[in-house]
Amino acid sequence: MRFRFGLTEPPYFHKSGYMETEEAVLALAALAQSTRLEAFRTLVRHEPEGLAAGDLARLLEVPQNTLSAHLSILTRARLVTSERRSRSIVYRANLGEFRDVAVFLLRDCCGGRPEVCAPVVESLQACCSPKRKEKSRA
Repeated sequence: MRFRFGLTEPPYFHKSGYMETEEAVLALAALAQSTRLEAFRTLVRHEPEGLAAGDLARLLEVPQNTLSAHLSILTRARLVTSERRSRSIVYRANLGEFRDVAVFLLRDCCGGRPEVCAPVVESLQACCSPKRKEKSRA
C-alpha cells in the first residue's frame, strides 16, 4: 500500500475504526528517536496552546534546522500538527492520533481477560486523572 501525504491522503483507519499496522509503525518509528520523543513530550506538556518552533528548539537546546527535520517526521506520522500564527509556526501534539496509537497497542492486550490489562489501564488513569480543585479555606 502506498501513502501520499496531503489532501489526497488515505484515511488511517479502515471501516472497522482500528488503526492500521503500517500507521502504528510509522508513529512508533517517529517516536523511536530521543529528540523527537522529547519534542513530542514537550508539546504534550504545552497543550492546548502549542509552541512556536523557535521556542521548542530553545527548550530542547536543538538547532532550529535540526528540529525542523524532526518535526517534519512527527508531522508525517500525524503525531504533530502545525499552524501559522503571524510570523511563527506553532506546533501542537496531536493527542487524538496518540490516543489511537495507544488504543492500537492495547486493543488486543487482554484477549477477553480484562484483568490482564487492568494494571496498565489503572496506571494510565492515575497519571491522567484531572486534578481536583482545592476548596479555599475561608
